[in-house]
Amino acid sequence: MADVVSKTALDCGIVIEDDWPGYNIDLFSSPTHYSGDLDCVYIPHGVIMDRTERLARNIMDDLGDHDLVVLCVLKGGYQFSADLVEGIKTLSRNSNRSIPMRVHFIRLKSYLNDQSTEDLQIIGAEDLSFLNGKNVLIVEAIVDTGNTLKMLLKHVEGFRPKMIKVAGLLVKRVPHSVACLPDYVGFEIPNRFVVGYALDYNEYFRDLDHICILSESGKMKYKI
Repeated sequence: MADVVSKTALDCGIVIEDDWPGYNIDLFSSPTHYSGDLDCVYIPHGVIMDRTERLARNIMDDLGDHDLVVLCVLKGGYQFSADLVEGIKTLSRNSNRSIPMRVHFIRLKSYLNDQSTEDLQIIGAEDLSFLNGKNVLIVEAIVDTGNTLKMLLKHVEGFRPKMIKVAGLLVKRVPHSVACLPDYVGFEIPNRFVVGYALDYNEYFRDLDHICILSESGKMKYKI
């Protein structure tokens, strides 16, 4: 993807420009049950994995030798979190530095169809008292306006952790952003609705390996 993206500072992620058309869906393997539902492959699985490996190294460099509680934001963040944690574990096994990790799962729900709503539900985060005095890494799949992340950070801060860092696979360039950005960013993308790599549209498309752009016919097919 060197010809379609530019790499800025590591903490800003790989920037995908607004005019990036993606790859022809027929060039990649994808489930046949989604035939006609996708416009293109936006970020191939291999590129996601390579970038996640780099983020794992950045986190290891910053936080090595610190006990860490990984707070995985479900459902969209489960695949990114699993691959990121595996990357950190691999580095820990092959380094003089290590990061002892615990993983906890919470769920945020704020989307209806392809639109974010003001109704944020935090499930599994009612009592996070075990975070008191701990180093916390929140792992989120996607950040758009930043409102959801801002509310989550405020909630987690109430349990008085020692430190909070955020790893986000995708950050969207959207109007009215509150500029609440992750510390570790995979990709900065245009304001387009993406699915795959555990990101869903009404619970569909989590089984795609690649991050893809949903077609209009796909939106109508799975709309609720």
